[in-house]
Amino acid sequence: MSKANPFPVLMRAFFYEWLVEQRNASIHTVRSYRDTWRLFLRFVAQRAGKKAAMITMTDLAASEVSAFLSYAEHERGGKIGTRNCRLAAIRSFFHFVATRDPASIAQCVEILNIPVKRAPVSEPCYLDPAEVAAILAQPDRSTLEGMRDHALLSFLYNSGARIQEALDMCPEAIRFESPSCVRLTGKGRKERICPLWPETALLLKKLLERQPRAPDQRLFVNRYGEPLSASGVRFKLAAYVKEAVKTTPTLRAKHVTPHAFRHATAVHLISAGVDVTVIRSWLGHVSLDTTNHYARANLETKRKALEQVAVPTTPGGQPSWKRDTSVLAWLDTL
Repeated sequence: MSKANPFPVLMRAFFYEWLVEQRNASIHTVRSYRDTWRLFLRFVAQRAGKKAAMITMTDLAASEVSAFLSYAEHERGGKIGTRNCRLAAIRSFFHFVATRDPASIAQCVEILNIPVKRAPVSEPCYLDPAEVAAILAQPDRSTLEGMRDHALLSFLYNSGARIQEALDMCPEAIRFESPSCVRLTGKGRKERICPLWPETALLLKKLLERQPRAPDQRLFVNRYGEPLSASGVRFKLAAYVKEAVKTTPTLRAKHVTPHAFRHATAVHLISAGVDVTVIRSWLGHVSLDTTNHYARANLETKRKALEQVAVPTTPGGQPSWKRDTSVLAWLDTL
Protein backbone atom coordinates (compact mmCIF):
# COMPACT_ATOMS: atom_id res chain seq x y z
CA MET A 1 0.00 0.00 0.00
CA SER A 2 1.33 3.41 -0.90
CA LYS A 3 2.38 5.88 1.74
CA ALA A 4 -0.28 8.26 0.40
CA ASN A 5 -3.03 6.11 1.88
CA PRO A 6 -2.03 4.32 5.07
CA PHE A 7 -5.63 3.58 6.07
CA PRO A 8 -5.90 -0.02 4.75
CA VAL A 9 -2.60 -0.91 6.42
CA LEU A 10 -3.72 0.63 9.69
CA MET A 11 -7.07 -1.16 9.53
CA ARG A 12 -5.44 -4.57 9.05
CA ALA A 13 -2.93 -3.89 11.82
CA PHE A 14 -5.75 -2.81 14.12
CA PHE A 15 -7.62 -6.08 13.72
CA TYR A 16 -4.67 -8.46 13.60
CA GLU A 17 -2.14 -6.85 15.92
CA TRP A 18 -4.12 -4.64 18.24
CA LEU A 19 -7.40 -6.44 18.83
CA VAL A 20 -6.29 -10.05 18.60
CA GLU A 21 -2.65 -10.11 19.68
CA GLN A 22 -2.40 -7.22 22.12
CA ARG A 23 -5.92 -6.92 23.48
CA ASN A 24 -6.79 -10.64 23.23
CA ALA A 25 -10.28 -9.64 22.12
CA SER A 26 -12.90 -12.34 21.87
CA ILE A 27 -14.25 -13.49 18.52
CA HIS A 28 -17.53 -11.78 19.39
CA THR A 29 -15.79 -8.43 19.89
CA VAL A 30 -13.84 -8.82 16.64
CA ARG A 31 -17.03 -9.59 14.72
CA SER A 32 -18.89 -6.70 16.34
CA TYR A 33 -16.11 -4.25 15.43
CA ARG A 34 -15.91 -5.70 11.93
CA ASP A 35 -19.65 -5.18 11.39
CA THR A 36 -19.42 -1.58 12.57
CA TRP A 37 -16.55 -0.80 10.22
CA ARG A 38 -18.29 -2.40 7.27
CA LEU A 39 -21.31 -0.18 7.89
CA PHE A 40 -19.21 2.92 8.54
CA LEU A 41 -17.04 2.54 5.42
CA ARG A 42 -20.06 2.02 3.18
CA PHE A 43 -21.70 5.06 4.74
CA VAL A 44 -18.62 7.25 4.19
CA ALA A 45 -18.08 5.95 0.65
CA GLN A 46 -21.65 6.74 -0.33
CA ARG A 47 -21.50 10.27 1.07
CA ALA A 48 -18.10 10.91 -0.55
CA GLY A 49 -19.18 9.48 -3.90
CA LYS A 50 -16.23 7.11 -4.06
CA LYS A 51 -15.49 3.43 -3.66
CA ALA A 52 -14.57 2.17 -0.22
CA ALA A 53 -11.18 1.13 -1.64
CA MET A 54 -10.40 4.81 -2.18
CA ILE A 55 -11.21 5.96 1.37
CA THR A 56 -8.34 7.66 3.18
CA MET A 57 -7.84 8.76 6.77
CA THR A 58 -8.92 12.27 5.75
CA ASP A 59 -12.35 10.94 4.78
CA LEU A 60 -12.87 9.62 8.30
CA ALA A 61 -13.39 12.98 9.95
CA ALA A 62 -15.15 13.43 13.28
CA SER A 63 -18.09 15.00 11.43
CA GLU A 64 -18.48 11.77 9.43
CA VAL A 65 -18.39 9.70 12.58
CA SER A 66 -21.10 11.85 14.16
CA ALA A 67 -23.22 11.68 11.00
CA PHE A 68 -22.83 7.90 10.92
CA LEU A 69 -23.85 7.53 14.55
CA SER A 70 -26.94 9.65 13.92
CA TYR A 71 -27.76 7.57 10.84
CA ALA A 72 -27.28 4.31 12.73
CA GLU A 73 -29.53 5.42 15.55
CA HIS A 74 -32.33 7.21 13.71
CA GLU A 75 -32.51 5.97 10.11
CA ARG A 76 -31.56 2.35 10.84
CA GLY A 77 -33.73 2.34 13.93
CA GLY A 78 -30.93 1.32 16.26
CA LYS A 79 -31.03 1.75 20.01
CA ILE A 80 -28.82 4.12 21.97
CA GLY A 81 -26.88 1.14 23.32
CA THR A 82 -26.15 -0.03 19.77
CA ARG A 83 -25.09 3.49 18.84
CA ASN A 84 -22.63 3.52 21.73
CA CYS A 85 -21.25 0.12 20.71
CA ARG A 86 -20.64 1.48 17.19
CA LEU A 87 -18.82 4.44 18.72
CA ALA A 88 -16.70 2.14 20.89
CA ALA A 89 -15.55 0.20 17.80
CA ILE A 90 -14.59 3.41 16.00
CA ARG A 91 -12.93 4.93 19.05
CA SER A 92 -10.85 1.80 19.59
CA PHE A 93 -9.43 2.09 16.07
CA PHE A 94 -8.50 5.73 16.56
CA HIS A 95 -6.89 4.98 19.93
CA PHE A 96 -4.69 2.57 17.98
CA VAL A 97 -4.05 5.05 15.15
CA ALA A 98 -2.87 7.67 17.65
CA THR A 99 0.00 5.34 18.62
CA ARG A 100 0.95 4.51 15.03
CA ASP A 101 0.36 7.64 12.93
CA PRO A 102 1.43 10.90 14.66
CA ALA A 103 0.16 12.93 11.71
CA SER A 104 -3.38 11.85 12.61
CA ILE A 105 -3.31 12.70 16.32
CA ALA A 106 -5.44 15.84 16.01
CA GLN A 107 -8.06 13.88 14.06
CA CYS A 108 -7.95 11.08 16.63
CA VAL A 109 -8.44 13.46 19.55
CA GLU A 110 -11.46 14.99 17.85
CA ILE A 111 -13.07 11.59 17.34
CA LEU A 112 -12.17 10.32 20.80
CA ASN A 113 -13.96 13.34 22.25
CA ILE A 114 -17.29 12.33 20.70
CA PRO A 115 -19.34 11.53 23.79
CA VAL A 116 -21.19 8.38 24.64
CA LYS A 117 -24.91 9.01 24.59
CA ARG A 118 -26.76 8.43 27.82
CA ALA A 119 -29.77 6.17 27.55
CA PRO A 120 -32.79 6.36 29.84
CA VAL A 121 -32.32 3.87 32.66
CA SER A 122 -35.26 1.52 32.83
CA GLU A 123 -35.90 -1.23 35.31
CA PRO A 124 -35.04 -4.60 33.74
CA CYS A 125 -37.81 -7.05 32.97
CA TYR A 126 -37.50 -10.01 35.26
CA LEU A 127 -39.53 -13.12 35.84
CA ASP A 128 -41.28 -14.22 38.98
CA PRO A 129 -40.54 -17.82 40.10
CA ALA A 130 -43.97 -18.93 38.88
CA GLU A 131 -43.31 -17.41 35.47
CA VAL A 132 -39.93 -19.14 35.23
CA ALA A 133 -41.60 -22.44 36.12
CA ALA A 134 -44.31 -21.90 33.51
CA ILE A 135 -41.73 -21.34 30.75
CA LEU A 136 -39.57 -24.28 31.84
CA ALA A 137 -42.62 -26.53 31.65
CA GLN A 138 -43.10 -25.90 27.91
CA PRO A 139 -40.27 -27.84 26.16
CA ASP A 140 -41.21 -31.44 25.32
CA ARG A 141 -38.50 -33.25 27.26
CA SER A 142 -39.27 -36.56 25.53
CA THR A 143 -37.53 -35.16 22.43
CA LEU A 144 -33.84 -34.28 22.13
CA GLU A 145 -34.70 -30.71 21.18
CA GLY A 146 -37.00 -30.31 24.13
CA MET A 147 -34.49 -31.86 26.51
CA ARG A 148 -31.83 -29.45 25.21
CA ASP A 149 -34.06 -26.39 25.51
CA HIS A 150 -35.19 -27.31 29.01
CA ALA A 151 -31.59 -27.84 30.11
CA LEU A 152 -30.46 -24.57 28.53
CA LEU A 153 -33.21 -22.45 30.08
CA SER A 154 -32.73 -24.12 33.45
CA PHE A 155 -29.01 -23.44 33.21
CA LEU A 156 -29.62 -19.77 32.37
CA TYR A 157 -31.80 -19.38 35.43
CA ASN A 158 -29.45 -21.28 37.75
CA SER A 159 -26.24 -19.59 36.62
CA GLY A 160 -27.46 -16.14 35.58
CA ALA A 161 -25.22 -16.55 32.53
CA ARG A 162 -25.42 -14.26 29.55
CA ILE A 163 -26.80 -16.17 26.57
CA GLN A 164 -23.50 -16.21 24.68
CA GLU A 165 -21.66 -17.41 27.78
CA ALA A 166 -24.04 -20.36 27.96
CA LEU A 167 -23.81 -21.13 24.24
CA ASP A 168 -19.99 -21.05 24.39
CA MET A 169 -19.91 -23.51 27.28
CA CYS A 170 -18.19 -26.88 26.77
CA PRO A 171 -18.52 -30.03 28.93
CA GLU A 172 -14.98 -29.59 30.27
CA ALA A 173 -16.14 -26.42 32.02
CA ILE A 174 -18.69 -28.31 34.14
CA ARG A 175 -18.01 -30.11 37.41
CA PHE A 176 -20.73 -32.74 37.73
CA GLU A 177 -19.56 -34.12 41.07
CA SER A 178 -20.89 -32.52 44.22
CA PRO A 179 -20.58 -29.64 44.80
CA SER A 180 -21.42 -29.02 41.15
CA CYS A 181 -20.28 -25.82 39.46
CA VAL A 182 -19.44 -24.35 36.07
CA ARG A 183 -16.64 -22.15 34.78
CA LEU A 184 -17.98 -19.34 32.60
CA THR A 185 -16.00 -16.98 30.37
CA GLY A 186 -17.59 -13.55 30.30
CA LYS A 187 -16.89 -10.13 28.88
CA GLY A 188 -13.22 -9.35 28.45
CA ARG A 189 -12.55 -13.11 28.65
CA LYS A 190 -12.85 -12.94 32.42
CA GLU A 191 -13.61 -16.26 34.03
CA ARG A 192 -15.86 -16.91 37.00
CA ILE A 193 -17.19 -19.95 38.80
CA CYS A 194 -20.92 -20.38 39.38
CA PRO A 195 -22.51 -23.04 41.59
CA LEU A 196 -25.02 -25.42 40.07
CA TRP A 197 -28.00 -27.03 41.67
CA PRO A 198 -27.76 -30.86 41.59
CA GLU A 199 -30.90 -30.81 39.44
CA THR A 200 -29.25 -28.55 36.85
CA ALA A 201 -26.08 -30.64 36.78
CA LEU A 202 -28.22 -33.74 36.23
CA LEU A 203 -30.09 -32.11 33.32
CA LEU A 204 -26.77 -31.24 31.64
CA LYS A 205 -25.40 -34.74 32.29
CA LYS A 206 -28.47 -36.41 30.78
CA LEU A 207 -28.26 -34.14 27.74
CA LEU A 208 -24.64 -35.21 27.23
CA GLU A 209 -25.61 -38.87 27.57
CA ARG A 210 -28.24 -38.49 24.87
CA GLN A 211 -26.14 -36.23 22.63
CA PRO A 212 -22.45 -36.87 23.43
CA ARG A 213 -19.99 -34.04 22.91
CA ALA A 214 -16.20 -33.94 23.19
CA PRO A 215 -14.89 -32.10 26.27
CA ASP A 216 -13.95 -29.06 24.19
CA GLN A 217 -17.06 -28.98 21.99
CA ARG A 218 -20.01 -26.68 22.54
CA LEU A 219 -22.67 -28.36 24.63
CA PHE A 220 -25.78 -26.75 23.16
CA VAL A 221 -26.07 -27.68 19.47
CA ASN A 222 -28.78 -28.11 16.83
CA ARG A 223 -29.84 -31.31 15.12
CA TYR A 224 -26.82 -31.07 12.78
CA GLY A 225 -24.35 -30.76 15.63
CA GLU A 226 -23.75 -27.08 14.99
CA PRO A 227 -23.66 -24.64 17.93
CA LEU A 228 -26.91 -22.84 18.66
CA SER A 229 -27.08 -19.13 17.91
CA ALA A 230 -28.44 -16.51 20.28
CA SER A 231 -31.07 -15.53 17.69
CA GLY A 232 -32.15 -19.15 17.44
CA VAL A 233 -32.60 -19.36 21.20
CA ARG A 234 -34.62 -16.15 21.23
CA PHE A 235 -36.92 -17.59 18.54
CA LYS A 236 -37.49 -20.82 20.49
CA LEU A 237 -38.00 -18.96 23.75
CA ALA A 238 -40.64 -16.72 22.19
CA ALA A 239 -42.60 -19.83 21.19
CA TYR A 240 -42.39 -21.25 24.71
CA VAL A 241 -43.50 -17.97 26.26
CA LYS A 242 -46.48 -17.83 23.88
CA GLU A 243 -47.60 -21.21 25.20
CA ALA A 244 -46.84 -20.35 28.82
CA VAL A 245 -49.09 -17.28 28.62
CA LYS A 246 -52.08 -19.62 28.48
CA THR A 247 -51.47 -20.69 32.07
CA THR A 248 -49.59 -17.65 33.33
CA PRO A 249 -51.23 -14.49 31.92
CA THR A 250 -48.74 -12.14 33.61
CA LEU A 251 -46.19 -13.14 30.97
CA ARG A 252 -48.26 -11.41 28.30
CA ALA A 253 -47.10 -7.98 29.46
CA LYS A 254 -43.42 -8.93 29.60
CA HIS A 255 -40.76 -8.86 26.89
CA VAL A 256 -39.06 -12.16 27.67
CA THR A 257 -35.60 -12.73 26.22
CA PRO A 258 -32.80 -15.06 27.36
CA HIS A 259 -31.45 -12.13 29.35
CA ALA A 260 -34.67 -12.06 31.38
CA PHE A 261 -33.47 -15.26 33.07
CA ARG A 262 -30.30 -13.44 34.11
CA HIS A 263 -32.42 -10.64 35.54
CA ALA A 264 -34.55 -13.22 37.36
CA THR A 265 -31.47 -14.86 38.88
CA ALA A 266 -30.30 -11.51 40.22
CA VAL A 267 -33.54 -10.39 41.81
CA HIS A 268 -34.31 -13.82 43.26
CA LEU A 269 -30.85 -13.93 44.86
CA ILE A 270 -31.50 -10.49 46.32
CA SER A 271 -34.89 -11.64 47.61
CA ALA A 272 -33.13 -14.57 49.30
CA GLY A 273 -30.89 -12.13 51.15
CA VAL A 274 -27.66 -12.84 49.25
CA ASP A 275 -25.16 -10.00 49.55
CA VAL A 276 -24.84 -7.83 46.43
CA THR A 277 -21.05 -8.33 46.31
CA VAL A 278 -21.61 -12.09 46.04
CA ILE A 279 -24.20 -11.54 43.32
CA ARG A 280 -21.77 -9.26 41.49
CA SER A 281 -19.20 -12.08 41.42
CA TRP A 282 -21.89 -14.63 40.48
CA LEU A 283 -23.10 -12.63 37.49
CA GLY A 284 -19.71 -11.27 36.43
CA HIS A 285 -20.60 -7.60 36.77
CA VAL A 286 -17.71 -5.17 36.40
CA SER A 287 -19.43 -2.52 38.48
CA LEU A 288 -21.39 -2.96 41.67
CA ASP A 289 -23.73 -0.26 40.35
CA THR A 290 -25.01 -2.76 37.80
CA THR A 291 -25.82 -5.25 40.54
CA ASN A 292 -27.51 -2.59 42.65
CA HIS A 293 -29.78 -1.84 39.70
CA TYR A 294 -31.40 -5.24 40.22
CA ALA A 295 -31.98 -4.48 43.85
CA ARG A 296 -33.90 -1.37 42.87
CA ALA A 297 -36.00 -3.48 40.48
CA ASN A 298 -36.90 -6.08 43.06
CA LEU A 299 -40.61 -5.52 43.67
CA GLU A 300 -40.75 -8.07 46.44
CA THR A 301 -38.09 -6.17 48.37
CA LYS A 302 -40.08 -2.98 47.82
CA ARG A 303 -43.26 -4.58 49.10
CA LYS A 304 -41.57 -5.84 52.24
CA ALA A 305 -40.12 -2.40 52.88
CA LEU A 306 -43.54 -0.82 52.45
CA GLU A 307 -45.01 -3.23 54.98
CA GLN A 308 -42.70 -1.77 57.61
CA VAL A 309 -44.20 1.70 57.15
CA ALA A 310 -47.50 2.70 58.67
CA VAL A 311 -50.20 3.73 56.23
CA PRO A 312 -50.65 7.52 56.39
CA THR A 313 -53.99 8.74 57.58
CA THR A 314 -54.24 11.57 55.08
CA PRO A 315 -57.78 12.88 54.82
CA GLY A 316 -59.40 12.40 51.46
CA GLY A 317 -58.02 9.00 50.55
CA GLN A 318 -54.72 7.52 49.39
CA PRO A 319 -51.39 9.36 49.66
CA SER A 320 -50.03 10.91 46.50
CA TRP A 321 -46.60 9.15 44.98
CA LYS A 322 -22.93 -2.60 -2.57
CA ARG A 323 -19.86 -4.33 -1.64
CA ASP A 324 -16.42 -3.84 -3.38
CA THR A 325 -12.96 -5.35 -3.06
CA SER A 326 -10.14 -4.01 -0.86
CA VAL A 327 -10.77 -3.19 2.77
CA LEU A 328 -14.48 -4.08 2.73
CA ALA A 329 -13.79 -7.45 1.10
CA TRP A 330 -11.07 -8.10 3.63
CA LEU A 331 -13.38 -7.25 6.52
CA ASP A 332 -15.86 -9.78 5.14
CA THR A 333 -13.26 -12.52 5.62
CA LEU A 334 -12.87 -11.92 9.35
